[in-house]
Formats: sequence, structure tokens, C-alpha cells
Amino acid sequence: MSVLDDIIGGVREDLAARRVAVPDADIQAAARAAAPARNAWAALGGVTGDVQRDTRLHVISEVKRKSPSKGALAEIPAPAELARRYADGGASVISVLTEQRRFGGSLEDFDAVRSAVDVPLLRKDFMVEDYQIFEARAHGADLILLIVAALSDEDLRRMLAVARELGMEALVEAHTEEEIDRAVAIGATIIGVNVRNLKTLDVDRGTFARLASRIPSDVVIVAESGVRSVEDVVDFATQGADAILVGEALVKDAMPRDTVAAFVSAGSAAKPARR
Repeated sequence: MSVLDDIIGGVREDLAARRVAVPDADIQAAARAAAPARNAWAALGGVTGDVQRDTRLHVISEVKRKSPSKGALAEIPAPAELARRYADGGASVISVLTEQRRFGGSLEDFDAVRSAVDVPLLRKDFMVEDYQIFEARAHGADLILLIVAALSDEDLRRMLAVARELGMEALVEAHTEEEIDRAVAIGATIIGVNVRNLKTLDVDRGTFARLASRIPSDVVIVAESGVRSVEDVVDFATQGADAILVGEALVKDAMPRDTVAAFVSAGSAAKPARR
């Protein structure tokens, strides 16, 4: 069993318990009654028509307590305060881990962050059922994660459609050339290239340039994993990233606001213009 399979098994068990507490009809009603979603695609530099893409490198800053590869990262006693520092530093989107078993996250963390900032929020979890998409919107999410390796093409298309029907978008995550092509085929407008191997959990930063070159120019490209320093940010920016998703480097930083600002500044200076 792969790491991904193991995580998804736990996700399904935890989801079943939440579903008993809040049935499908109730979570769908709550999602449809929620305030309109913020435009995460535009926040990450997405544009329509023959418009020059902005030259800013966008940062998705993550509230992340632990990970399968590194174990405990940070206690984060006040996720709302951390999120405020991210926003003050110029984060375009804030990601909140809600998976409990391997990442130590929760919907309570998400709610705390939602109450503290007005930037778009990504619910970072392993989406395997439509219920989770309605749940994300009910809690104020503007963006969800869909992992190509975890879903069939049919599931990807349906879940992307559900997210859009609720006013959200999806960060569609890929790790291989085949997965990039599948993400493009379903019409993803935000594609994340994760340079961490899901089987070994090793990071290969060279993966980004190879995979990003397969993505159409009108798609927002996000570099995921492997950001340790300003130098890594500059590398990803010059290789075509419109945004970077950063967790570990920020939650372990004593001055996350300043680090986010430095990442935005350095990446924006290095990022070439593109349509």
C-alpha cells in the first residue's frame, strides 16, 4: 500500500464519522447558504482574453502542523494569528490543512483562519467524495485540492464541476507527465506541479521545469513542495511558476510575514512575463 492509499483510507473513515453527524442534505444546504466564494483564480493571477498576465509571483502560504515525510513541524497554537501574518506579508491565498491523522489539521483550524483573514482560502485535504466539497464551501473555502493520482478522470470532472457550481475553483495537483495531461484534459485552470514523489516522499525540484512545460499558457501554474529559500523561489519563478505553495519553510520560520514578503519580492523580480 502506498502512502497515498494509506492516507486516503484514514480520510474515508474520518469522513464517514462526520457524515453521520452532518448528513449530506444538511451539508449541501449549508454550502449553498454560505457567503459567495472569493475568486482564488484571479487572486493567483488568472486572466481572461488577450490580457497580459501579471508579473507577480503569488504565494500560497500554508497552515501545516506536521507531514508524513517530516513528522511534527510546528505546534501552531494560534492558526488565526499565523494566517494574519501570512496575509500581511502579501500571501495571495492561504492554505489550511484539514486532514487529521497525518497532518494534524482540522476544520476548526480552517474556521479560525477564515474568521481572521479576507484572502481566498484553500482547503487542503484529500478529496475523495463530493461531500467534502460541500463541506469546504460550508466552512468558507474558495479553493479545493484535487489530486489526480487519487481520482479517476470521471471523478475529477465531476468534482471540478461541483466545486465550480458552488463558485469555487480547484487546484488540480499532478506529479507526472500523464497526470499533467489528465489535468489539462478535464479543463483545470489551476494546475499544481508537486515535486514530491508520492511513493517515496522524496523531493526532486527538477521535476517542475519538465512538467510545467506541458501546461497551456492560459493555466495558472503552481509549484508545490521543495521551497526552502529565496533561491528555490527564484528557480521556480524563472521556470514558469505563477505561484508557489509553501508550508514547512513558513511554519518553522520565526518571522513568517517577512519571509512571505521576501518570497513575493524575489519571485516577482525573477518571473518572466507571459500570456
